[in-house]
Amino acid sequence: MSDLNDLRMLLDSRYPIVVIETWEELRALDLIRRLGMKEGRPVFAWTSVDGMRRLEFDDAPSQKHTVEPDAVLGQIRGTSQPGIYALCDLHPFLEGEPKNVRLLKEIALHHERLQHSLVLISHQFTIPPELRRYSTRFSLSMPDEKQLEHIVQDEARRFKQEKGERVRADRESLDRLIRNLRGLSVEDARKLARGAILHDGAITEADLPEVNKAKFALMEMEGVLSYEYDTESFANVGGLQGLKTWLGKREKAFHGDSDIDSPRGVMLVGVQGGGKSLAAKSVAGLWGLPLLRLDMGAIYNKFFGESERNVREALKMAETMSPCVLWIDEIEKGIAVGDNDGGTSRRVLGTLLTWMAENQSKVFMVATANDIERLPPELIRKGRLDEIFFVDLPDAAVREDIFRIHLNKRGQPAADFDLAALSACSEGFTGAEIEQAVVAGLYSAGAAERALDQSLLEAELEATVPLSVTMAEPLAKLRHWCQGRAVSAGAS
Repeated sequence: MSDLNDLRMLLDSRYPIVVIETWEELRALDLIRRLGMKEGRPVFAWTSVDGMRRLEFDDAPSQKHTVEPDAVLGQIRGTSQPGIYALCDLHPFLEGEPKNVRLLKEIALHHERLQHSLVLISHQFTIPPELRRYSTRFSLSMPDEKQLEHIVQDEARRFKQEKGERVRADRESLDRLIRNLRGLSVEDARKLARGAILHDGAITEADLPEVNKAKFALMEMEGVLSYEYDTESFANVGGLQGLKTWLGKREKAFHGDSDIDSPRGVMLVGVQGGGKSLAAKSVAGLWGLPLLRLDMGAIYNKFFGESERNVREALKMAETMSPCVLWIDEIEKGIAVGDNDGGTSRRVLGTLLTWMAENQSKVFMVATANDIERLPPELIRKGRLDEIFFVDLPDAAVREDIFRIHLNKRGQPAADFDLAALSACSEGFTGAEIEQAVVAGLYSAGAAERALDQSLLEAELEATVPLSVTMAEPLAKLRHWCQGRAVSAGAS
């Protein structure tokens, strides 16, 4: 009823042209049909295949000579009886066709006399400049969580009728599936719910990644926003106990299982290779959420205003995918303070700050930065994000964990190595450098046709000059800045 009332209010407000962008054409037509019947106004539908016909009657024949757009628009303009006209996929006939645009404008200009309401339905519609003053947009509402639960239950009943067995599900997995279906149309949500059930006759946590991939594909999110298919478990992240504890305390609040305000996001600051990106991926894995990555380098466009539009569209897409984690990697590269780009970075920053202040959706932002001093103070002040974490070089115990993780990951039993000695040899190494030492050791072992052992690993570590040595001054400067300004991600 909400859609019906909202559309009626728009038409009663004397908008001659209403644009509906949707893939659910049949649902939009049914809404218009019900509105016309409720108000006692004739309703017509037009397509370039069938021409124009009455929408209230199932078997109504098409009117003669109404297939061509200019013909049907001319007929509407010449009709004195007020009506509602739903025109489907008219947009291709307006590009480079000034006559059709003019006919629409004629109908709009004489709206007070003709009382015609035009509803233009398409999956995508750009309103011509000549018609913007006479047009408004209307969006079909998306199903809420109660409706989504009914959709999943309907698909479960259908599965039982077809397969003769009940769908296995626990309440927590069902709730997460429903949350991840938010932002989809009724039909799209039904398709994804059906796919999750048909896979194995059950609704489990294992279904969520596939549902999120399919949802991302339906949203057609390409370009500056990408879907990260690999979300790491925090079990594969050495150290960062302080960040893990912080996230664990806020998981229920983010999912809406608490009356406390939902967390907004965090900033991870540290040296390159220190594990910031892995930690960002792990947030999504820990909370069972899809991970979207915003490429700050891809948002910039040579045309004025396009970069800001790219950011707005990416953030809108993230809201559609909610609940989700939005990862902005090396954020300083996109919005660093400077006037060498004609003010574009300032406008992009303004767009991002506005969204951060107004966002009410379940989008948790994880921004990572290597050079904190390049970031504007209005972004990193408290209130924009919940916390700033400093990811320092791993200490001895954490280095042992990192060796254990990467050795076991590559089929090398960590128990066969002296991890304490390896940790001592790798003082000042980042997690990424330790991983590469393990990989290089395996290459050396393969070349020598021998098994990887302690001596090979220690030799690789000895041959590596860590970033903490080559970048000693910038690292000291970063540590000094973070004292009193950021929380240690490693402190429990």
